[in-house]
Amino acid sequence: MAWRGLFSFGKIWASTQQGGRRQVDPAAHTIKSHGATLARNHFQDWLILLLLIVIEVVLYLTHPFYRFVGRDMMEDLKYPMKDNTVPIWAVPLYAILLPMAVFLLFYMRRRDVYDLHHSILGLLFAVLITGVLTDAIKNAVGRPRPDFFWRCFPDGIEVYDKWGDVVCHGKDSDIREGHKSFPSGHTSWSFAGLGFLSLYLSGKIKAFDGRGHVAKLCIVFLPLLAACLVGISRVDDYWHHWQDVFAGGILGLVVATFCYMQFFPPPYSNDGWGPYAYFQAMEESQTNSNANRNSPAVQAIHVPAVNQPRRNGDAPAPFSYHSPTLEAMELGLK
Repeated sequence: MAWRGLFSFGKIWASTQQGGRRQVDPAAHTIKSHGATLARNHFQDWLILLLLIVIEVVLYLTHPFYRFVGRDMMEDLKYPMKDNTVPIWAVPLYAILLPMAVFLLFYMRRRDVYDLHHSILGLLFAVLITGVLTDAIKNAVGRPRPDFFWRCFPDGIEVYDKWGDVVCHGKDSDIREGHKSFPSGHTSWSFAGLGFLSLYLSGKIKAFDGRGHVAKLCIVFLPLLAACLVGISRVDDYWHHWQDVFAGGILGLVVATFCYMQFFPPPYSNDGWGPYAYFQAMEESQTNSNANRNSPAVQAIHVPAVNQPRRNGDAPAPFSYHSPTLEAMELGLK
């Protein structure tokens, strides 16, 4: 039944993968054994992340373009000023820390440092690239927020220059923030982080394995639903127009998809449950094991084992070369 397939997805971590490569000895790739090497191999990627953080801070501190706002345009900008339903400090909690907690849970079960490292790296790239694009567009467009009138004229007294443009006398911070409507930052960050989480979960539970367990989609759509509700709250709070939210959602989801596909196969792939690096490590492990088996050292071990003296009536003891990882790989290739 569908619900049985939904609640048994935990078995997928430990079971073999039908139609693709098998999970082979995941305990061999832990933070302790491979973490330092993996971090060194991606040192440049982490440096780029730091650069993106610096760019994001600079863009946030940059004044946006002050677009012309005439008297007739104010009819759509007189919504009341309200507090945020979703405060800005909460966005990193559910868009970054929550997905990371899910990644850690999967790591605790599978002990695959490749999956943990690449999921965290992909998530951070998705969020930071989205943040840079969002703030760059915000500053360039300078679209007034729906509550711009009260930011510009907190006392309700309208003042315009000879060209018909507004002459604001409100708080500088409110006026500056009032020109950052398009696109919605809350929404783009939410869809970047939670969209990445949705793709990650869809691969882990094999939501598109062709077996028709539609109930698995409930898990896939749950993060997206949360991101949608955040976007709706931005319209309800009169901080954004609906076009700002729509554009922010598309932007975040597209960036999340690109970043996810850099590290993981598509969720509908037979190998969608693991990162590319995991399968590459397994292939290298198999190649090294085959090379070791055919090496002169192994053959030298084999010869004495066959020629050892034995008592009368005893059968010769065959040489046994056991490698759990190699044997599992061979089973997966048969």
